[in-house]
Order: sequence, then C-alpha cells, then structure tokens
Amino acid sequence: MSTASDSHRLALLSAAEIEALYGFPNFSEEDRQAYFELSEQELAVVEARYRSVGLFLALELGYFKAKQRFFDFTLEQAQQDLRVLAARYFPDFSLKSLKLPSRPTRTGLQQDILKLTGYRLCDAQGMKDLEGRAERLATRSTQPQYVLRELMQHLANENVVLPVYTALQDLIGRVLNRERQRVVSRLEASLPRRVKTQLMELLATGDDDSLYQITALKKEARDFSRRELKQEVQRRQVFKPLHDFATQFLAEAGLSNESSRYYASLVRFYTVYKLRRQPQGTSRLYLLCFAHQRFREINDNLIEAFMHLVSSYKKEAKTAADEAMRQAQVDAAKNLGAAGQVLRLFIDPATRAETPFSKIQAKAFKLLKREQFPTVADYLLNIDFDRTAYQWAQYTKLSSRFKINLRHLFCELEFGVRVDNAPLLKAVEFLQRVLREGKSPQQIPPQDFPQRFIAQAHRPYLYQDAENLRGNARAKRLIVDRYEFLVYRELCDALQAGNIFVRHSNEYKRFEDDLISDERWASKDQLLKDIGAPLLTTQIETTLATLRQALADRFDEVNQRIIDSTNEHIRVRGKGENRRWTLAYPTSDEPVNSPFYTQLPGIDIADLLWFVAGRTQFLSKFTHVLERYVKQPPDPRLILASLVAMGTNMGLGKMAEVSGLGLAPLQSASRNFLRLETLKAANDAISNATAQLPAFKLYNIQDKLHSSSDGQRFETQINTFNARYSPKYFGLKKGVSACTLVANHVPINARIIGTQEHESHYVFDLLYNNTSDIKPERHSTDTHGTNQVNFWILQVFGHGFAPRYKNLRKKTETLVGPEPPSHYADKLIQPQRKFNEKLIVAEWPNIQRIMASLADKDVSQATIVRKLSSYALQNQTKKALWELDDIYRTLYVLDFIDHADLRQAVQKALNRGEAYHRFRKAVAFVNTGAFRVKTEAEQALWNECSRLIANAVIFYNTALLSKIYEQKLAAGDDVAIQILRGISPVAWQHINLFGSFEFSETPATVDLDGLAALYERADYWQQAMAGDDAAPEV
Repeated sequence: MSTASDSHRLALLSAAEIEALYGFPNFSEEDRQAYFELSEQELAVVEARYRSVGLFLALELGYFKAKQRFFDFTLEQAQQDLRVLAARYFPDFSLKSLKLPSRPTRTGLQQDILKLTGYRLCDAQGMKDLEGRAERLATRSTQPQYVLRELMQHLANENVVLPVYTALQDLIGRVLNRERQRVVSRLEASLPRRVKTQLMELLATGDDDSLYQITALKKEARDFSRRELKQEVQRRQVFKPLHDFATQFLAEAGLSNESSRYYASLVRFYTVYKLRRQPQGTSRLYLLCFAHQRFREINDNLIEAFMHLVSSYKKEAKTAADEAMRQAQVDAAKNLGAAGQVLRLFIDPATRAETPFSKIQAKAFKLLKREQFPTVADYLLNIDFDRTAYQWAQYTKLSSRFKINLRHLFCELEFGVRVDNAPLLKAVEFLQRVLREGKSPQQIPPQDFPQRFIAQAHRPYLYQDAENLRGNARAKRLIVDRYEFLVYRELCDALQAGNIFVRHSNEYKRFEDDLISDERWASKDQLLKDIGAPLLTTQIETTLATLRQALADRFDEVNQRIIDSTNEHIRVRGKGENRRWTLAYPTSDEPVNSPFYTQLPGIDIADLLWFVAGRTQFLSKFTHVLERYVKQPPDPRLILASLVAMGTNMGLGKMAEVSGLGLAPLQSASRNFLRLETLKAANDAISNATAQLPAFKLYNIQDKLHSSSDGQRFETQINTFNARYSPKYFGLKKGVSACTLVANHVPINARIIGTQEHESHYVFDLLYNNTSDIKPERHSTDTHGTNQVNFWILQVFGHGFAPRYKNLRKKTETLVGPEPPSHYADKLIQPQRKFNEKLIVAEWPNIQRIMASLADKDVSQATIVRKLSSYALQNQTKKALWELDDIYRTLYVLDFIDHADLRQAVQKALNRGEAYHRFRKAVAFVNTGAFRVKTEAEQALWNECSRLIANAVIFYNTALLSKIYEQKLAAGDDVAIQILRGISPVAWQHINLFGSFEFSETPATVDLDGLAALYERADYWQQAMAGDDAAPEV
C-alpha cells in the first residue's frame, strides 16, 4: 500500500488518514457488538455456507460495514474477532483447525457481501467513469484534496467500494496534470511575445539587482499613506497588461476562479529559484494567474483607500464646521454687550438727526468690529449657522491635500455604471480625461464641466458671483475645487450603493457579476435541487400562504397572552393610545474559569496539545504545501511549537529561544505546513472530536445547537491595510476585529475583518463556510449582527436567526402583518403595515438566483450580503428580499416578546461568545494580545493558531467533564448531572500557558480516568462544588 511519504505521487492524505480509511479494522468490544450484529437476511446467507466459510463471511461482512472495503489479513490478525463471532453464532465450532478460505471462495464471499449491502466494486468501467468525473471537477478546482473529497463523496453516494489509495493518487495526478497541460498548451499557443517577455521579467532582478521583480510585486500596501499607495499604483501598472491578457485567456481556456486562485497561491509560496526550476509553460501559467488575482486585489485596495480618504476629508470638514459654529455662538454671545451699545447710538440724545450715517457707522465699528456684525446680527435674528457653507469652505482649504492624495488613485481606476447616460459617470470620465492629459481643471472653461449630476441642495455652495463678459451684470461661476471634491464624494456614495462599479474588482464589481452566470442558471432546477434548501424549491405562493397564517396566529396569540397575563414578564402601563409596555429579561450566565477546575493539577500547554493530538489526529491535517515529491513527514514537535508561537503572539524567534528547537527549522515547518486551509482542517478535527464527546450535548440550549457570533478587537502594532483607528478600543492606535462563530462553547469558525466593516455582513459567511461537523440550528448576535436580509438568508439555509436587539421597542415599530394596521387597532402589539405579497411573487425568480449564488463557493458570501443590505441601492428585487426578511423578523420579534425561555436562550448563547473572547485574550497573552505581523494573511494565520489552542483546551476540559458525566450517569446522580450542565469547558486556570515549552517526543502522560475518579469521592466532589456559582439549569 502507498504511504504518505511516496514522493513521486500526490500527497492526498496523511498517514493517519490513510490508516483511518484503509487500515485493517481494530475493533473494540463496542465495535464488535455493533458491526457483528447480523440481520435475519444476513444470518440466512451466513448459515447457508459451511460453518468455517460462514464464519469468514460474517467476519468480512463486519469489516465491510465498518470501512466499506475488503481486506487481506492473517488468522492471527483476526483471531479475537473470530473468537467473538464463533461464540456468538457457532458456539460448538472449534477454531483450532480453521484455515483461511481459498482466493476463489473469498471472491464469492465478497460478492455475497456486495449483494447484502447494495455496494459494487469500482471495476475498469467504474474507474473510467471516475476519471471522467475527476476531469470535470478539475475544471472547477485543481486542488488535489478538493478533487479527492468530491470523488469519495460520489463513491459513497453511489455505494461504490473505494479504490486502493495508489489508484486514486495516480488517477487524480493524471487528471490534474492533463488539466494543467491543457491550459499550459493553450497558453503557449496564444501567448503574445510582449506578455511572454513580461512574465519572464517578473523572475529577473530589479534595476538595483537586489530584489527580484516578483518579490517586490508580492508586497502589500500597509496603510493609506501616499508613499504606500503610490507603490500600489505602480504595482497595478506593472500587472495591467498581464491582467488584460489573462482576463480573456482564462475565460477562453475555461479555467475557474478557484483554480486561478490556487495557481496564484503557489507563486506566493514558491521562491524565485523554485519558480525558475518549473517548466517554463507551468511557471508562466502560475505567474499569469498571480498577476490576474493581484491586479484585482490592488483595485480593491485602491478603491478602499480612495473611499477612506474621502471619508476622512468629510469628517475633517464637518469637525471644523462644528467648531466654527460653536465659536460663532461664543463670539456672538460675548459681543451682545457691544451690540447693545451700538443700538443705543440710535436713541442717544447726543446724536443729531442730521448726523451723517458714516459717522454713526464709525462709532459703531469702534464698539463692535465690522467683521463681527454678521455673526451677531444672525444670532439676534435667530438665523441658523450655515454649517454646510463652512464645510464647503473647508473643502476649498483642503483642496491641495485631496488633490495630491486622491487624483492619482482616481485616474488609475476604471469605472462603469449600471444605467446608460448616467450624469455622474459623465462627470467622472470628464475629470479623469482632463487629469490624465496632465491638465489642471482650473484651465478648463467652467461651462465645459458636466453639471447635471449636481443636486439642487449643493448648487448654492458650488458657485460664486462673477462678472459676465460685458462686465456689468452678475453671473454664477463654478468653483472648480469644490466641484472636484463633489465628484469624489458622489463617486464614493455610488460605489458603496453599487450604482457605479469597478470592472476588474472582487468587492466592487457589478452585482450581476456576483451572481450565477446565465449559462449555469439555464440549469436552474438542478442547481436549486443540489443546494438542498426546501424554501427555494417550494412554490412561493405556498410559502407565503403559510407565513400569512403564521403571522395572523402569532399576533392574536401574543396579544391574548398579554391580556390574560399568561405572559407574566410583560408589564403594561396606561390606557388607550397611551398604553406602554416593558419586558423583563431573565438572566442566564455560565461562569468562566469555574472553581470546579481549581483542584485539578496543572498541565503544560505542550503536554495538553500532545494529548489532544493523540485523541483527535489533528496533526494529520498539516499537509505539505507541495502535493508531491515530499520526501519525509513533518516533525510534529516543530508544528506544535509553531502553533504555540503564533497562537500566543510569542513569535517564532522567541519560541526558538525557549524551546531549543532552532529558528530555521521552525520557519521551514511553519512555511510548509501552517496555512489557512490546514489550520482550519486541524481546528475542524478538534471541534468534530469535541462534538463526539458525551458532555457536548449537555450544552445544547433548549435541546438545540445554538450558536453565536461577535467581533473581538485586537490592536495591530504593525500597520496593515485592513487596520483602522478606533479610539473606543485602541486609543490613538489601529486594530482589526476577529469575528468568531461559537457553538456549545466550541469556536467552529473565525475570520479577521476591518473594524470599519459591518459584522452583519459576515454572519452568513461564518455559518455557511463552517466546515466542521457542528451545524447550528439557531444563531444569535447582538444588534451589530442584524441587517435587512439576514433573517431571510439564514432561514433559507436552515439556521433560525435569533438576535438580541438593543432597542426592542423600536423594532416593534417596524413589524409587518398579513392585513393593514387598521385590522389590529385594538391590539397592543400590532404591525405597522401589510407586507407586499405581489412584489415577492413577481421577484421570486430573481430571489432564487441570488440565493443560489450565495450557495456558490466561487463567490464571497459577505460581499453579496453587503450589497443586498445597503440602503443606498434600491430596486424591486432588493425590496422583495427585504419584505421576506421583514416577515421572518416579525415572527421572531413576536416569539421573543412571548417566550421568556427564548430570551434566556439568546442571552446564554451570546454569553458563551463573550466567554470565548476572554479565553482568546488569555491565550494570546504576549504583547498584550496585539498582532505583530506584516500582512492580513498573517493575521488570519495567527488568529487560527489561537483558535486551535483554545479548541484544544476546550476539548481537554470537555473530555474530563464527559468522564465525570458518565460516572454520575451510571450512579443515577441527576443533581450532579444538572450541575455539570452549568460548568463551562471554557476554563484555563489549570492550564500552564506561560511556562516552559518542552515539545518532547515523550510528553507527560495525561490520565483522564484517574482525574475523573477523584470526583467519585463525595468529599472531593463537594469541595469542587464549594463556592461554584454554577447552578443547575431548569
């Protein structure tokens, strides 16, 4: 059998995974009880054979049930299993003279087993069909593990026996090689000389011979400074001709976005030396894909920078206007006395009637300066300070700054518009043309500027009085600097709304480009069926009829329960239209770092990770970045040390010092094995193992798997492009937000986002891209996790949305119902409008397409949700989506008001998220938890390492609690079991996160059975419970 170390083949599976799939079954007593249980039909087939042959039939049938494959084995290997079977089904049969059946007999037994189980072998035709399926999969993604997973799933669905590992290695290797060669051959045939030359220049040194061009181009902008953005623009200009060719070529070659991203990722990993050693055609393909991906990333960065800078100028102008208004009020109040003296001049007896007004003015200006008169006069007349006028004046003062910082970004980008003849786009294109020609807008006659896009409210501030050509009349003249800033400001608003887009962008392309293509949507019925979301395949009229009745019933029931005081948590005051209500919120808390753990002996984090690795096999998920030619397996000590180094924020340098493992080996191991996909797979392995522990279900909330998500802020000590200022969290420094999905205390998914990004855009993203086996049924967030579409989207994909609103009363003012508000005039809780059923029905096909696109792994779920939840862009489809969301939100709010246990469940789920945040902060204790990494990719990597350490500790605690739970269950101690329900596995006071880091190959033994046995003693149990405020759940 092939092993993971066969270097000439693809390393599709680790040694542990190969053993799990193909290794000879090693049954426990429980396994034998389950797998050797024979049905009546199976027993009849066994008894139809001679006893010795029937015994082997029963044996191989049990092995097949366990692993769905056949094994070659010796009598010695199967001795204990044969004894159990003989005692159970052939009690008078002696095993002494037993021999293995002949090969023909065993073939016959295997045929019997295939008939009994409904399986078939993967014969020559089956392998051919499988290779054809692999070829189709390879056009979607050239990641070997993806192709393998899909093939294995297909074989399982079709009840086909898994071929031997080497056959799968060879098949997938052939297919991927052919796919790569197909694309490479097509590339070589269509590659223009200039593009070929430029691709090769990427592997040449720069002008100073100190840095390869591709190395410099891999660098990412760190912040929004002019220097960083200028370099980003220069990188874009290098990539542009490559991107233009790649866009057409990749579409014609049929290379998927996923495959393109995969090839591009290899450029980030390979050194220039390794890229040069690749076949020329292959390295050119990798470089072309990298240029294509990097160009679009740079476009997103430039748009983000442009919008950020425009926003900062707007804030600066607003702040200056607010300060000017405050100062004007102070000055006016301070000069009121002088104003009074000016007024006295007109009633002063000493002022004669024939006194020239100029003399009176002169006296007045001595009392109150001329420039202060307008401010004081406006104050006395109660005329509002024109804050807007001052803001526009401030833009004029800022013009030299915004010109130098915004123009080079503005000129670099290429914009498109959703509708023809858009006035704003005409202004954008005009200004771009002028600036690209090296002209100053001040040189252009004002009448040449497109001005249709200027709103009436802005016009008073964009024009100034000027003489006309005759010099005797007053005319309005455009203030060019203000016009330029208005274009920038309106452009940002349009980009945010989606009315204007950037053609070659990931985040800011047309919304239609995020959706499934017309070609794929032609197979709409099959696509919707494959998604497996009943709401999308049910007739919308049927769904709306059900919802209409549910709303009618809930409004009646909720109000009736208030009237008859069945809902004892709501308090009503006043009468008639003056009725007001308040709602009590039951508290629900599970203590973190419960005193339950204080009696436990401490355990070093290294020993704990070794223990968890042995129980969960998470180390097997760290595969080498190169799929083949891997000559030796990874050193687990180096992987564990690297995990702790990054997860605690210690860094590899410090870890090398304290562990004695050496910096170079640690760097090599982390570079080769610690990637986002391997870390996520390792986290999934631990999460899945935790979910299999007996105590895991103790943490279900109301018998549901109830998750929550929330963001946690972390300071960044080194500037990165996604870091933002947030005085509330970071003072004068920058930081990012780590959003984590927590279910039954287990962190099952996480993502780093900017603090300026809305958390609600990532709620579905976290749930849908959760690859663990833990699938939440209900999900909670605070108000920051809500928007106009999350109720509907989560409902479609099988998650009930249950947020906690900061202002519930305000939400009850936007409820919808099946009838107009007049129908509910006598009710305390009533809808504000009738939902628009006709609009939903009319837009249903478009809604289906959007939902199907959200299910597509080739797009960013967060990007689509961001665009759908934007208030700025309005169309009929989005309005219909919001209508559906309003219906499900109304049903939830009514349930929330009516059921105290739901409010308690939501609070408990959110508390668990907060508990994880405290734990996550304790794990990353070095540098006060601040990130000290240079890129966004490294932030994601270090965050996953922290999550893995937390996951490992939670597994360890849950494993111990499971032992104690089984102990109390066997003793029939229901009180103790109720107490265990309230003890959180999120605890770390007994974990040594700060001590020595000895990653020895012979770690200390962890005796969970011995620890659990202590809790059998009444005195030990009572002492563990002493002072523990974990109360039984009712």
